[in-house]
Amino acid sequence: MTEPWTTDGAWLRCALHAHTTRSDGELAPKHLARHYERAGYDVLAITDHWRITDAVSKGSLLVVPSVELNCILPGARGHVLGFGVAAREEELHELAQEHADLGTTADWTEERGGVSYLAHPYWTGVTPGTLELPENMAGIEVFNAGCELEVGRGLSAVHWDELLEAGRLCPAIAADDSHHPGFDSDLAWTWVRARERSRDAVLEALGSGAFYSSTGPLLEDVRLEGGSIEVRCSPCRSVTLVSGRATGAAVSVGRLGYRHAGRELECDANGLVTRARLDVPPSARHVRVEVADAAGKKAWANPVPV
Repeated sequence: MTEPWTTDGAWLRCALHAHTTRSDGELAPKHLARHYERAGYDVLAITDHWRITDAVSKGSLLVVPSVELNCILPGARGHVLGFGVAAREEELHELAQEHADLGTTADWTEERGGVSYLAHPYWTGVTPGTLELPENMAGIEVFNAGCELEVGRGLSAVHWDELLEAGRLCPAIAADDSHHPGFDSDLAWTWVRARERSRDAVLEALGSGAFYSSTGPLLEDVRLEGGSIEVRCSPCRSVTLVSGRATGAAVSVGRLGYRHAGRELECDANGLVTRARLDVPPSARHVRVEVADAAGKKAWANPVPV
């Protein structure tokens, strides 16, 4: 796992799950690209169902050809995002007919140069703790704005924590899953730390976990030093360290502020936290950080071993 704050490169704001008229979205590829470019994004992955859409990158927006595939999960049907996949239409058709499991889908994506992530596990209905992520699948989607907006099942933090608890330290992205741009877009994104502005660099960062995910807050630095983690962020209501079961640390501010194994180091003029230090529990094998701003919008850092 690569910690993005310790590497060189540019921060690129990425929309990693969006659909066009080539599957079940409302905008044509070129119009969707223009929509996200105007919204201030650097990268767009068009993830049409069973269709690889390679829209031309124009202006400041880099388009990564991608796809959303179906697969079989334990007791559920799942979806997989394949970023940077290069495949012929007949290959996609063959995979669709196979009704493949998660491992087969991960292998298929890897063989075609792609980086795969499991989409919206909470929405699919797969039971936390029954999910096993193949080693060649990079990670999962921790937050899907469309699933949250439509049915309240967009946050998959429990699925993520169960994987981490089992020793699978995978990263997690946040994304829109936009079908109706303007209504369900620009709600969740991933900040990738890329060595350069190119498809290869973005895929490399997604494969190594060199990013963090957000629905609003900025994570300016997350650094493990000795027995604590120091976090610098845009003004937030809470900073939380998530570890194993029943362990962790948190700092929350406001009228009923609460501190558990942590403290704020700096606050803004409104009393919101901009810098905090959290103690790592002695029993922890890994930790991850999440923050929430005054509006309840969150950001998630990827896990680090301790």
